[in-house]
Amino acid sequence: MIDIGVNLLHSQFARDRDQVLDRARQAGVSDLLITATDITSSREAIDFAQIHSLYCTAGVHPHDASSVPEKFTDTLLELAAAEVVKAIGETGLDFNRNFSPPDIQRRVFDIQLNIAAALQKPVFVHDRDSDGAVFDLLSAHADHLNGVVVHCFTGTRGDLHKYLDAGFYIGITGWVSDPKRGGGLRALVPEIPLDRLLLETDAPFLLPHGITDWPPPGVPARYKRRNEPMLLPVIAGWIAELYDLPVGRIIEASTDNARQLFQLAEPG
Repeated sequence: MIDIGVNLLHSQFARDRDQVLDRARQAGVSDLLITATDITSSREAIDFAQIHSLYCTAGVHPHDASSVPEKFTDTLLELAAAEVVKAIGETGLDFNRNFSPPDIQRRVFDIQLNIAAALQKPVFVHDRDSDGAVFDLLSAHADHLNGVVVHCFTGTRGDLHKYLDAGFYIGITGWVSDPKRGGGLRALVPEIPLDRLLLETDAPFLLPHGITDWPPPGVPARYKRRNEPMLLPVIAGWIAELYDLPVGRIIEASTDNARQLFQLAEPG
């Protein structure tokens, strides 16, 4: 399996990052795409991915758009050219709390779409309460982009089908298991064609519901709400029920999709 979105450099993993990787691989999660959110984390993700034979993104999250360094475009272009960088992002728009002003978010997103086009790498997209603005910007660049995944999708049916009609991939997380917030998403998941489905944990966030005997042995109890990439098969199980398909079919399809979108080599 491939976890296409994990915040592996988050401080919650500082003490046992190697063990987290071991548990993931024991659970059948062979490859991970580390999510970067700013220039500093992009550098760190590249270094970590190169050492541990993983993959990563490089980019600026909309929350961090207002704090980009001067001439960040040239810096990001150089970083994103690294072989282990398989997508530009996490980038997009987040008008929910506007940690960065909307006009700055748009400018920084547009710059990153140009970088993605120049390097012909996919875009790892964040869309929260953008009211179609993310789709509009992606559409403006669509002729030059080499693939898009809408990460951690939680939008409406209208949002979903606009993205699907544009040929984009959809990333699904443990949000689908949330009894209060996930109902709307559960209704939409079966409408995603299998050849457009990608799975991600977004760890350490979005711990799937219904997990027993958690956290794993040796992990402090204070991390009882920490998600890990080893739980990707649990998310696959939830999704398999919604499609009424064997879980193996979901794993096969999502893994094939990830290898195709991010141009990942077959294991071994």
